Amino acid sequence: MKLGIIGLGRMGASIAWRALQAKHEVIGFDLDAKNVSEARELGVHIVSTIADVAQSASIIWIMVPAGDPVDQVITQLRPHVQSDAIIIDGGNSHYPDSIRRAKELEIDNIYYLDCGTSGGLRGRVEGFSLMIGGNKNAYEKIIPLCDAIAAPQGYALVGPSGAGHYVKMVHNGIEYALLQSYAEGFQLIKEGSFKDDNLDLEQITYVWMHGSVIRSWLLELAHDVFKDDQTLDTISGAVGDNGTGKWTIDDAHAHNVPVALIEKSMDIRVWSRLSGGNYATKVIAMIRNKFGGHPFGKVK
Repeated sequence: MKLGIIGLGRMGASIAWRALQAKHEVIGFDLDAKNVSEARELGVHIVSTIADVAQSASIIWIMVPAGDPVDQVITQLRPHVQSDAIIIDGGNSHYPDSIRRAKELEIDNIYYLDCGTSGGLRGRVEGFSLMIGGNKNAYEKIIPLCDAIAAPQGYALVGPSGAGHYVKMVHNGIEYALLQSYAEGFQLIKEGSFKDDNLDLEQITYVWMHGSVIRSWLLELAHDVFKDDQTLDTISGAVGDNGTGKWTIDDAHAHNVPVALIEKSMDIRVWSRLSGGNYATKVIAMIRNKFGGHPFGKVK
C-alpha cells in the first residue's frame, strides 16, 4: 500500500519506518530539513508540497501538533485529495475537533479517522498502540497498515468519529495518575522511615518488575532512571503536560464522573512548574523523558 505521511518528527519517522519494514511505500513531507534528510535515509520518498502527498497517496497520516496545525494541513490537502481518500490524524487532537473534521470532510467524500497513538520512543521497535475512531469501512481499508505500525493486537476501531482521540485522552489522564502514584512511593522510600539506610531504588524497582502486582513499563522506565541517578539533585522538578489531562478532567466534570486522582496529579504538575517541585516530580520528569523524549530542566 501507499501511505502518505505529513510530519516526519520522532513519531512520524517511526511510523514511516515500521510501514517501510512491512514493504509499504511511504511518501513523506516535512518542513524541517533534518527530519526530511533522516526520513529519506529510511527510504521515504520525499515530496516538496502537501499537495504532492495528496496526489501520490489516497491514505494520508498526519503527525503534527494538535489544534491549528492539523486544520492547516487538512485545508491544504482538501482540494487535492482523491475521492474516498482517508486522512488519519495520529496526534493528540481534542476529540470535539475530530468530530468536526470528520463531518466537514464527509461533504467531499473524504474519510477522517482519529487515531490516538501511544508507544513513545519504543514504538518504533515494539510497535504502537492505535485507538481509532471513525468510519468502519475506512478503518477496514487501513488494517494492513495497522498490522505494520501497531504492536501485536495493538489496534482497534474503538468507536465513531472522535472516539479514538477521546480514548487516548483518557489514556493520558490515567498515565498522569499512575506516574504520580509511582513517584510518591519512590519519594517515601527515599525520605521516609528508612531514609538513613539509603535503600537502593534500582534494586527495589528491579524486584518489583519480576512478579509484583505493580509491575509495568512505567516501572521499567523508573528502574532505568534509578540505574543512572537516584539523587536527581541536578534535575528540575517542573513537569510539563500536553493538555490532554485537563481535557480528561473537563469531560469528567461535564458528566459528573469523579476523577480525583487524575485531577490531583494535574494540580501537582501545575504546582511543580510554579515551585520547582519535589523529588517525586523529578522522577516523573525523568520517566517522561524516557518514554517520550519529553524535555526536562536542570537545576541552575
